[in-house]
Amino acid sequence: MSNYLVISAVGEDRPGLVADLSQLIVNCGCNIEESRMSLLGGEFAILMMISGAWNNIAKLEDALPGTAEKLGVTIALKRTQERNGTQERMPYNVEIVSLDHPGIIQQLASFFSKRQINIHDMYTTAHRAAHTGSTMFNLSMTIEIPAGTHIATLREQFMEFCDHLNLDAILEPVKG
Repeated sequence: MSNYLVISAVGEDRPGLVADLSQLIVNCGCNIEESRMSLLGGEFAILMMISGAWNNIAKLEDALPGTAEKLGVTIALKRTQERNGTQERMPYNVEIVSLDHPGIIQQLASFFSKRQINIHDMYTTAHRAAHTGSTMFNLSMTIEIPAGTHIATLREQFMEFCDHLNLDAILEPVKG
């Protein structure tokens, strides 16, 4: 039976961070099950779910503080378990493009939360439009809609919500 550890690491961006951290994980006899990594400003952020036998996970937990200091990163650890998939959920993609303004993510998260829709993952960026210089907001997320949800009604509510906020949006099923 595997044990699981979630590692969050943030540090100044430089080549080799991922190589050094993943080498430690392999040396401790563990495996990277899932990961997300991104450059945010001048910082590189890493989020990983590691699996391994209990003693290998413990060995990794003991080694990480020293590695964090050596690499110049801040690391947070949390034991976890495999996700419980007891409720049937339908995966859908959401894409948003709009002029950037404060509160977009909070309003979207609130819209889905009120409907018991889970955000599985989300990626956002802001950039300057080429011709106008206006700051544009882009969002891509995968949500998990409870199986009993009437999709046409949800789509209608979502599009009205987006129209009210002047968001160009797409809500579509994840394709296989």
